Amino acid sequence: MATTISAATLTVTLTEAITLNGYDQGSQNIATVGSVVEVSKRIVTCPTTEITVVSFGAAASAGTFVDADARYVRITNLDDTNFVSLNIEGEGSTDFTIRLDASASVMFMGSLVNFADISGYALENLTAIKADADTAACDLEIFVASV
Repeated sequence: MATTISAATLTVTLTEAITLNGYDQGSQNIATVGSVVEVSKRIVTCPTTEITVVSFGAAASAGTFVDADARYVRITNLDDTNFVSLNIEGEGSTDFTIRLDASASVMFMGSLVNFADISGYALENLTAIKADADTAACDLEIFVASV
């Protein structure tokens, strides 16, 4: 089967808008990811027990993205009160956790195959992102783009 999907460019725009003491202190940065042929966007309810929200591996399967192809991941906490802990896991035994406050987002952009191991500064493959809501279940929006 020949694909009918044409590769496209993902444009990510970050805008900070603030005026302090009458002066514009905001900024705007635009980044692009070329040759995107696959996107996944979903909303998942994260309970107060850890669940895997994104997996990465050598082959695509249900909920798993090819680690060599993933170029952009954004996770947004849609809750207006509670935070979520995101556990970022690599191939090694050391991982790290990010607190994702209510209405906050975290993004990873670039080659996710070479994700830094926090203990030894060695690069390793990203294998999973897991989430655990702190006080009550939270909805997370997850967006992944792959080449």
